[in-house]
Amino acid sequence: MTTPSNSTNSDHVMKDLSNHFLIAMPGLLDPHFFETVIYLCEHNAEGAMGLVINQPLNIPVSQIFDQLELGYTTKIGDQSLLAGGPVQIDRGFVLHRTSDRKWESTLPISNNISLTASSDIISDIANDQGPSDLIITLGYSGWGPGQLEEELASNAWLTIPSDANIIFDVPFDERAKAAAAKAGIDFSLISSNIGHA
Repeated sequence: MTTPSNSTNSDHVMKDLSNHFLIAMPGLLDPHFFETVIYLCEHNAEGAMGLVINQPLNIPVSQIFDQLELGYTTKIGDQSLLAGGPVQIDRGFVLHRTSDRKWESTLPISNNISLTASSDIISDIANDQGPSDLIITLGYSGWGPGQLEEELASNAWLTIPSDANIIFDVPFDERAKAAAAKAGIDFSLISSNIGHA
């Protein structure tokens, strides 16, 4: 039987953290998540699912369009794909501002952020008919039942309410700093304190 550290079960069990950022703390040693910011799309008793929003891959979106034999504009094709997490890295996920247009599998997460994982949105993006703001990730980050709660109890993540502007408007390499600043925290102090008490 395990006892939760520094908290009661009710603190973590069902506080829904969908539409929140998780900022990796220095104690989180998993190399997949070093200095990452994750946008949590779903969090419930069955686990959690989110997308890393600050790890660009050296792969332009045009590679997806080329594979699907879609025409596209240079501006759209030059955008970078992101590494969304270590699960299903061959699958694309589009995080975007909520739009009047609906696609086959769109999950509204908040009033202004939605997640779409169906291929119909890719052809619309290529044709410049997609959402006004978006990021495309390969793969996602997932947790089983209770797993994220355990990581939160061990201070692996800092959680703060999300901000669509950080996801869509702030440069990739500044997103962790901007998200931490939203919580009144200097990210350089978090990241430079590895190994210090």
